[in-house]
Amino acid sequence: MNTKLVAKNPTAYHNYTIDDKIETGIVLSGTEIKSIKAGKVNLKDCYAIIKNGEVFIVGMHISPYEHGNIFNKDPLRDRKLLLHRKEINRLIGLTKQKGYSLVPISLYFKGSLIKVELGIGKGKKLYDKRQDIAKKDAKRKIEQAIKEKYRE
Repeated sequence: MNTKLVAKNPTAYHNYTIDDKIETGIVLSGTEIKSIKAGKVNLKDCYAIIKNGEVFIVGMHISPYEHGNIFNKDPLRDRKLLLHRKEINRLIGLTKQKGYSLVPISLYFKGSLIKVELGIGKGKKLYDKRQDIAKKDAKRKIEQAIKEKYRE
């Protein structure tokens, strides 16, 4: 199936070490879908939680649809994620025992359906973030040196 990326969480890989990913569906209203098609969605400060055996995404901002008037929902409301019971039980075990967090990584269309890629990972410490930044800088410098070498 063809997939079209709508939004990406820019801080997911910076703040978390993602060990596993899972694809989930999401429950939305009609005007929210129209706003997502227009690209008016933000995943920056959102996360997923498990309440009463169901998984919800918290803090995902979907801007109100301009022509939606009374049908628009709250832009920051909690939205339910669609998972099988086995998957939810596995996530409950991981988050309680090993201290993992559920982080939305991206929002995309898969055919006509909207899917959320949920990352399962641990929060990084400050020194881990510094090491990652140092690695990226070193890699960038190496690539620039290689480009300059071939230009000569």
